[in-house]
Amino acid sequence: MADDEALSLLDEVATALRAALNAPDADAHRLFASAKKVLHGLPLDVTSSTRVEALLLLAQFAYVSGQPFTGLEHASLAVDCARRLQDQAALRKALTFHGILLADTGNIATAVECYAEALELAELLHDLRAETPVWVNLGTALGYAGQLNDAVACFERVVALSDADPAVSSFRPPALANIAAICLYLQEHAKGLRSIKAAIECAGEPQTTADRLNRVLAESSYARLLLEVDSLDRAKERCELAKRFARESKSERAELLASLAEGLCEVHAGLIDLGTSRLSQSLDRARVLKSALRDALLAMVKAQEVAGKPDVALVYLRELMMHTKKTQQENALRHHRLHLESLARQQQDSEDTVMERHEQSLRGKLAEQVAQQELMRSRIEMLERLAVTAELRDDSTGEHSYRVGRLSSLLGQEYGCDDQTCFMLDLAARLHDIGKIGIPDGILLKPDRLSEAEREIMKTHSTVGAELLAQSEMPHMQMAEDIARFHHEWWDGSGYPNGIGGAAIPIAARITALSDVFDALTHRRPYKEPWPVARALDEIAYLKGHQFDPELTDLFLSLIRRLQREVGDLDEYLGQAARLSPFIRARDKIANTLRLSGGRDHGYGTRSDTQR
Repeated sequence: MADDEALSLLDEVATALRAALNAPDADAHRLFASAKKVLHGLPLDVTSSTRVEALLLLAQFAYVSGQPFTGLEHASLAVDCARRLQDQAALRKALTFHGILLADTGNIATAVECYAEALELAELLHDLRAETPVWVNLGTALGYAGQLNDAVACFERVVALSDADPAVSSFRPPALANIAAICLYLQEHAKGLRSIKAAIECAGEPQTTADRLNRVLAESSYARLLLEVDSLDRAKERCELAKRFARESKSERAELLASLAEGLCEVHAGLIDLGTSRLSQSLDRARVLKSALRDALLAMVKAQEVAGKPDVALVYLRELMMHTKKTQQENALRHHRLHLESLARQQQDSEDTVMERHEQSLRGKLAEQVAQQELMRSRIEMLERLAVTAELRDDSTGEHSYRVGRLSSLLGQEYGCDDQTCFMLDLAARLHDIGKIGIPDGILLKPDRLSEAEREIMKTHSTVGAELLAQSEMPHMQMAEDIARFHHEWWDGSGYPNGIGGAAIPIAARITALSDVFDALTHRRPYKEPWPVARALDEIAYLKGHQFDPELTDLFLSLIRRLQREVGDLDEYLGQAARLSPFIRARDKIANTLRLSGGRDHGYGTRSDTQR
């Protein structure tokens, strides 16, 4: 097909897609399916802003149709086309929508990388209208990841931009409403009430179905914040408004959210049976609709706590954990498999790849081993990103997993492991807490000591992680699975999940356990201040033969003392791999932008409860 014909065809396709997306009908799915064949069938060198736009329309249709993973392939191709076109505005738009789809499907790390690049492009273009939606979506993604303070910083940036330029004022209400919702989680009720009041005042009367749904979300947050400060009458007023806008929206999700707020109001008013009955009915609807299930479960947990029934609250908390685990595991595995498929396509025998393999064979076994190690690194890259994202709720720097991996590798060396085993220890230990993706935020973000019931749920992260890694279809992953499952087992048999002890605990898990606890003790966590290295070593020495393998403990204590003498700054030395991570670099870039713009430093960069 000639270039002119291809460009003319793209114009026709884009026009048809725009019309169908604005006014979808029964034939819309067929139209988008045929458009996909055209847009993905053209050679990559047929690039135009129209092709990028049409691909993003495909991605948008997939998203609103509840198929975000399908949308990913369209958005990814849109990014590739925009890069080839060297159109910064089109690339910014494509990266932003790609980020939305990645975040919606649980791949927060790659979404943040997309947003960081999109922000850089918006700044180069000096375009606040392009920059502001990126901050909104970045804040949303960080909220999904439980990085609540960082999310607030992004939304506050949106508010500041709306103050500077009235052209982006439409983003102000959702930013303020998101701040309020996060403040409810952080128990910053006064700030939350100020934010939600300002959000509703500047939003005005809702005109569209989407506006009405957003208003229901805002009124529901307003009501729940008022309940937290014992302002029951005002909370009831906001509930009535939420119900009104939900009826007008004719949206099942909006009606569900309004019903949850009303049920919580009734429970707080002492109408326990009425309120819990309403919430139970809403929860049943959420289970059927697969919509707002997390919100319904959280509301039921809160209601049972208010009603003085912690045992019943625990039942719903466990269901929330099962829902979180299922969703996050499925999403993680899909992203991992997509990553492996992408690598396989890249590694198909091209002339260059054949030449590289011939060259490697000439260089001998060492070169082959290096090549295999690089392949292994690239294969676990997606799992590594997911593991780091899961850890961010405990470690805001994102470096914990990398430090644990490096320290485990060094301890393996001290123990006498061969080079390949030490290499695998470094990679596998980075995944030790990947199972935390299946633990509800309410437990991971709790600033106080966990209750016994919450602790039991927290302990499941070891089996959740091992199950995920077992399903990853990766060769040589047995070590990572063993570490995830057994790194909380104790030498004396009093650990979890199986209560095994001594040499029954795989050696890789025994090594990682020492590295993990040392790093956790010597760094700030939401529930504790950092310990000095000397105090942490004293604690580990005290637990020798009880929590830790005695032989490994002696080697570990000597290793840390030697490293202190030889390298000085342990964090700088052990965290070198983290600073090569595209995700960590993207977060640092975002943090610098926030600092330069005058935003607060919420901890992008920097319980004794070693059982977590």
